Amino acid sequence: MTLDEIIQSRRSIRRYSPQPVEREKILACLEAARLAPSAENVQPWRFLVIDEPELKNQVAKEAFSGVYATSRFAAGAPVLVLMLARLDLLANSLGRFVQGTQFYLLDLGIAGEHFVLKAEEQGLGTCWIGWFNLRAVRKLLDIPKKYRLVAMLSVGYPASWPVKPRSRKEIKDVAWFNRLGN
Repeated sequence: MTLDEIIQSRRSIRRYSPQPVEREKILACLEAARLAPSAENVQPWRFLVIDEPELKNQVAKEAFSGVYATSRFAAGAPVLVLMLARLDLLANSLGRFVQGTQFYLLDLGIAGEHFVLKAEEQGLGTCWIGWFNLRAVRKLLDIPKKYRLVAMLSVGYPASWPVKPRSRKEIKDVAWFNRLGN
C-alpha cells in the first residue's frame, strides 16, 4: 500500500481476532517508532510490549476496570503496548517553562503514530488508549518513577475491518493559508 492508502484505510480497531501477533511484526512497528523525530533529538519514548497472554490479561484487568471500563475492549487484543516517556530535564523542563508545551507528549504522539501506520501496513489493527488506570498498571508492572506512562496501544489482527470510513471535517474547516478562517 502507498502511504496515502495506509492513512485512508487506518481505523481504530476495537474487536480483535485471538490470533497471536508475530514478534517480527511488532519489532517492525517498534523500529518505525524508533525512527520518529523528537524535540532536541532526546528520543524520550520507551515501549513496554505486553504479549504474554497471562500477563496481558492481568494488565488488562488492572487497566480497564471501574471507571476505565469503557476501554475494556482492548483486553481482547493479543498485544498491549505501553508508551512511556523518559523525560529529559532540559528539553522538557525548558520547553514547558518557555513555551508552555510538554514536548515529550508531541514526541510520543509522533512515535506512536509511526507505530500504528506500520502496523496498518502489515495488516494489524491498533487503537490508541489514553483512558486506563495508570496507577494500577504502574504498580502491577513495577514501572520506575523515571518513566512517565503516557498512553497504550492495543494491537492485533482485527476480527473484522470497519467498512465505512468515519466522517471527517472538510479541509476548509480545519486548515487555512496565511490567516485564520472563520
